[in-house]
Amino acid sequence: MAKAAGVSVTTVSHALNEATSFRVKAATQQHVRDVARDLGYAPNKMASGLRNQRSQILGLVSDEITTTPYAGAMIRGAQDAAYDRGYVVMVVNSGLDSELENREINMLRQHQVDGVVYARMYHQSVQVPAELEGLPTVLLDSVTDDKSISSVIPDEVGAAETAVEAIIQAGHTRIGMINNIDDIPATHGRREGFLNALRRHGLKHDPRHLVIGQPETAGGREAALGLLGQPDRPTALFCFSDRVAMGAYQAATALGLRIPEDVSIVGIDNLEIIADALWPGLTTVALPHYEMGSWAVHRILDDIENPGVPAVQTQLDCPLIERGSLGPPPS
Repeated sequence: MAKAAGVSVTTVSHALNEATSFRVKAATQQHVRDVARDLGYAPNKMASGLRNQRSQILGLVSDEITTTPYAGAMIRGAQDAAYDRGYVVMVVNSGLDSELENREINMLRQHQVDGVVYARMYHQSVQVPAELEGLPTVLLDSVTDDKSISSVIPDEVGAAETAVEAIIQAGHTRIGMINNIDDIPATHGRREGFLNALRRHGLKHDPRHLVIGQPETAGGREAALGLLGQPDRPTALFCFSDRVAMGAYQAATALGLRIPEDVSIVGIDNLEIIADALWPGLTTVALPHYEMGSWAVHRILDDIENPGVPAVQTQLDCPLIERGSLGPPPS
């Protein structure tokens, strides 16, 4: 290859090695890589791994995220970040079976993974398996109680504040919330954000307008029927999730209410399979699945390259995605 490129063997080595390419002029580096491509050269990752004691492989251990609609974005974010830094990601899914999960982690260890992203289907507190001890680990959509492991989660409070702020800016003052019955961080964070936004604008919270239900379509429908059937009903509903919002759509239809002319509805998730399919399209707050996957991989690689760095807990912003379900209150 050096002969074909007209440069020294050392120059070829530096040009093809990400860690030393800075030693070669950009034009020479590109020339060497073009020649390498033309010759069909591919670097021997196994050999380089033996030299630097790294496999260039990361593991991603999930409970159920690979079977959920938003899993693709989370995994794509992880894979894109890994690729950018010369790594690949091996994904395993336990299906909530702890024994299977432990076996999968041991298999990843046998493949000499350099670290593991431990991912959960939804934001929750976790106990990290003992099998991960001594292996660089970052938590994705989960946290430990002692905050001893770096983690990335959505800003649940901020997501709710963003949703309710948009509702208030549209002119609504009677705003209802359908929250999740489950005792998880998202339930508490989104309730806090809902109340924060009301207080910020001096709006009185009516306890009758904050209800809880099962976090599925049927639960949203049942809760919305109760809320929208009240004499002094809310003119807008903030829903715990897009699935719950879909149930609220069904309730509005059953009660003869038009969206958004008679009632506005806003969700959280940005599940396109729901938000784009509903008519009118659902205005919702997007959870940053791609960004969380990317952040987790960059963080674990930073930890691998700089051992001993203190753990960090990161919350990512959740943007509003406007479609057609939010409008001004009925006159």
